[in-house]
Amino acid sequence: MHTNTLNTALRIKTAKQYIYKKRLQNWSRFFVLRDLDTKCYFYDPPIFIEMRILLCLVLIIAFVGCSSESQQPLSTLLQTSESIKGNDRYKDSPYVTAGDRVYMVGHQNGQFPPLGWHIKGEMGGIWNHPIKLLDGFDAEIQLENDTLQLNNATDFINYPFANQHIFDFPSKNISVDRIQFVPDTTQGVFVQFVIHNKGATEKSLKFTFTGHTDLRPTWLGERTQMHDAVDNIKFDGSKWVGKDEDNPWFTVFGSDQNPSSSSSPEKINGENGKSGSLVYAFTVPSKSEYILNFVISGSYKSQEEALATYLDIHNGFFKMAQQKKERYAQLAHQSKLTIPDKNMQQAFEWLKYNCDWLVRSVPEIGTGIGAGIPDYPWWFGVDSEYALKGYMAIGQKDIVEKTIMLLDSVSLAVNHNGKILHEMSTNGTVFNPGNINETPQFASLIYHIYKWNGDLEFLKKYFPTVQKGLQWLMDENDSNNNLFPDGFGMMEIHGLDSEMIDVAAYTQKAFEDASKMATELEKHDLAKEYQALADTLRTKINTDFWSEPFGSYADFLGTDQPALHLIDDAVVRADTLNKPWAIEELQATKKAILGQQSTSLKPFVLHHNWVVNTPMEMGIADSTKAITALNTAEKYTNPFGMFVTGIDRDESAGKDIGSFKGSKVFSYTGAVMTLPTGVQAIAENNYGRPDNALDYLTRMTRTFSYALPGSMYEVSPDYGMIVQAWNIYAFAIPIVEQFFGINPEANRNTVIIKPQMPSKWDKASLENVSVSNNHISIWYENNNDHFKIKIEQTQPDWTIKLILPQDHNLTAEGGAKLNMVDGKTVFTATNTTSLVVSKPNMKP
Repeated sequence: MHTNTLNTALRIKTAKQYIYKKRLQNWSRFFVLRDLDTKCYFYDPPIFIEMRILLCLVLIIAFVGCSSESQQPLSTLLQTSESIKGNDRYKDSPYVTAGDRVYMVGHQNGQFPPLGWHIKGEMGGIWNHPIKLLDGFDAEIQLENDTLQLNNATDFINYPFANQHIFDFPSKNISVDRIQFVPDTTQGVFVQFVIHNKGATEKSLKFTFTGHTDLRPTWLGERTQMHDAVDNIKFDGSKWVGKDEDNPWFTVFGSDQNPSSSSSPEKINGENGKSGSLVYAFTVPSKSEYILNFVISGSYKSQEEALATYLDIHNGFFKMAQQKKERYAQLAHQSKLTIPDKNMQQAFEWLKYNCDWLVRSVPEIGTGIGAGIPDYPWWFGVDSEYALKGYMAIGQKDIVEKTIMLLDSVSLAVNHNGKILHEMSTNGTVFNPGNINETPQFASLIYHIYKWNGDLEFLKKYFPTVQKGLQWLMDENDSNNNLFPDGFGMMEIHGLDSEMIDVAAYTQKAFEDASKMATELEKHDLAKEYQALADTLRTKINTDFWSEPFGSYADFLGTDQPALHLIDDAVVRADTLNKPWAIEELQATKKAILGQQSTSLKPFVLHHNWVVNTPMEMGIADSTKAITALNTAEKYTNPFGMFVTGIDRDESAGKDIGSFKGSKVFSYTGAVMTLPTGVQAIAENNYGRPDNALDYLTRMTRTFSYALPGSMYEVSPDYGMIVQAWNIYAFAIPIVEQFFGINPEANRNTVIIKPQMPSKWDKASLENVSVSNNHISIWYENNNDHFKIKIEQTQPDWTIKLILPQDHNLTAEGGAKLNMVDGKTVFTATNTTSLVVSKPNMKP
């Protein structure tokens, strides 16, 4: 358990502190300096014999102590890492320090206030799902008669693998860096305090660290007999150990130094939590620093496990941080984007880090991406079905397959019929067994991933779920047999559970993709059956759901009476939000319905919900209707993107760039969100309008680092989840699969590349895109007198097929085969690692 290593480090620190004290008494000219690599030096003792004594001590420290990890400031790693500084206006807002087992959520000012609504006020702090460990911690420094509270950070800086709070007290010549990260695959968090003495004299300080335990179950824990009890905490001479009275839930927190004192204030956190304080007394020479390292660890199984993690992190934190930093550098290297818009380029890179922050692993249940932090840290069907397509495009394929395995296995265990779950807590409880759209979207996800990984065994494993799910979808949810399933889709507005446009669009796409999967598995009769259904649905969507008066696909198909009730509810909503234009439109629609009543199904456009754009997202809209609908959708935007519900738009839409004013009770009313905006970008690209698509990406990019540096909120620009999984769908699909046009057919060892670049991107590259065991890189240049596209791959036995607009002046290097097909110039290259296509300078 590395006890000797930890104790050695403690003895080394004690020796160093002894030297500092003796310096005050006798050796006034002796001092020790430590550079950034933790090397030790000594200088100028007045008496030679003292020099020999001190030299022995210094050599001992240099040989043992200075090589100890406990003396290494994490700032040495941060100095060579990219970072983004927080906005002063948002210090009183959340950040996350993320790991796959544990994560910590607090405020950028250094505090841990009550936060979140799923478990009211409890979604912050330190979580080791399915339990919480601490509500957070406080720290303070006593300097003579002054107490310096570390709760109002001067700066907050975010790094891909860590974050940093800086507390500056210039009048006291003291500053403190608080740096924290969560080591991979461990049940603990490491926090380092570096206390800087900027003054000309030595300072004697007392440092107090107070942890606030809150060993409680996650959301819906009571459904699996997880009942919270009082925490008991015990000080063992160096650290605090907390245990839930009725459960084997443990937390341990302390430093690698023995404290000079400890106490347990009479403070109760929530109903059952306790607090424990640790006090450290030390001196800091002038122009020097002092390091205190803390670990908070936990276990929902045993004290032994929590203690082992505690020691492992203390003894190995620097190497763990190095490894995590290197792993994040590899994430950045995958699907590496270089474009003229450096803000968007940075946002794309950090979204890769965001994706990793959301990985949630509970070994007894599984590993998968959470939907968002802080209130949706657990697993969702539909969020994953969007996000995992983006994860695949940025090379994070391991978590893609783990998440699919988790969703599939739990859905089958709960539903037994191919229906895909909606929401599942980390204790294994399924809250919602599934909305209607999630089952067809799962089918399309499986085919999408298969095109990227080419793994026939993957397809064989999940196609039975697809087949069962589609049968359940049509047999159990289409009461009038018109091929449109009934029930809630993405819009969970009361009453919108009839025949929804998004359910219809995703169902059509599911049957089209299932047909292709059946063909791959040589189930040819089934493939024909599925394709026939897909063809019929495409036609019916373009006729039954189209509303010519509104220039839009309908929110839903329904009859008059339910629609009238929905209109009345929508009028109340519009009136509450002071949207007079929406009230006028809704009342006109009501008048039209009452003037020509019928009992037949008809398309209704009431809310202008973003889902009316899903036929374009799926590419199934007739081109004429698509362009009309895309132009209509532009009315329901603001500078950050698409409104979730169009009737929430007001006259300031397109102009207001301020903070989102959400309701006191968490709600998406009036919201502009990244998912609808990303869907719109994808839809624009599907109909050959990349400049319009780029406009939507630009709108979303305005929200990057708006509140949390390095992240993009769920609700634009600064409301809801501070990190959101489906943001990567909104960026990676338009950029990787549409602008650069990478469309893998890994099952055929082929990559089809059909770029459609925005006009503003005259020079762009996307490198190291992982497609099965191949890696694709593309460099693109296009200006007034020059065009060139270069494609490289690491597997020469794969086929590259480059499709460009017809142009007889294009030439290829390396003997690629050229064909003119359907008005396109097609270059096909085999047995090569490189394809270069260019057009000669056409200037006279």
